[in-house]
Amino acid sequence: MGLLVIALGIVTLRTGWILPTARRHVTRPQLHGLGALFTGTSVVLQGLFYFRVLPSVSWEARFFGGNALLLAGLLLISLSQLLPLRRRRDHTDPSGV
Repeated sequence: MGLLVIALGIVTLRTGWILPTARRHVTRPQLHGLGALFTGTSVVLQGLFYFRVLPSVSWEARFFGGNALLLAGLLLISLSQLLPLRRRRDHTDPSGV
């Protein structure tokens, strides 16, 4: 699941494409893609630590590090939907004056 979210985050960062279910709500695709990367990375790292694929670190580092990544990702995804749409200056006045 984490790898799927990471892939969607990369696609969003590179192309600006967002899943159709979230497309209507997202006003800033770059923030959404970065949040998806953080969230997916947190899920993948937690799974790798749980199955002991990565060297073990203290449970505090796993807990706080994983939760910090997850919450940062969710905050960025929320901000990508709550912040108003940015208007570019060159698109608002085509005459250039």
